[in-house]
Amino acid sequence: MQVYNLYKNRLYNASWRFFRNREDAEDAVQDAFIKGFQKINQLEDHANLGAWLHRIVINHSLDIIRKRKNIWVEDYDITAIKEEDDQFNEGENISVDFIKKCIDRLDEKYRVILILYLIEDYNHREISELLQLKESTVRNQYIRGKVKLLELIQKNKEHEFKENYTK
Repeated sequence: MQVYNLYKNRLYNASWRFFRNREDAEDAVQDAFIKGFQKINQLEDHANLGAWLHRIVINHSLDIIRKRKNIWVEDYDITAIKEEDDQFNEGENISVDFIKKCIDRLDEKYRVILILYLIEDYNHREISELLQLKESTVRNQYIRGKVKLLELIQKNKEHEFKENYTK
């Protein structure tokens, strides 16, 4: 029970970012704990238990998403979009919570990849393996998702500023 209490919130938060739904996130966490305890003998370094369970819940969440529907667009070329075009003025004051809210509003196919890359710190190769996609598809979806995220931020940042600084 101590292990559960120690890691349940971290695992729930990781899963919730994918589902944006309490019931699905709770189910994924419960299943991840069950899988983890069933395979605990495979864990070589018990000091890494939290990271190991975290990876299990992410993989399980992605498995659920994959089984539900095929949300991924096949490989295509996006040469017109440049990653360098995503610069904000350094003086702009945008909160992390505001950015997370904008990520939550993205379509699932973009949200999942952005979460894995920006928040969970996976690289494009690892994401392609997790999602069973071509690496070029992951890169393209990441670029498109980032462009859509930046559009949301630009569109809503005035409201964010008023909400945080005019109270």
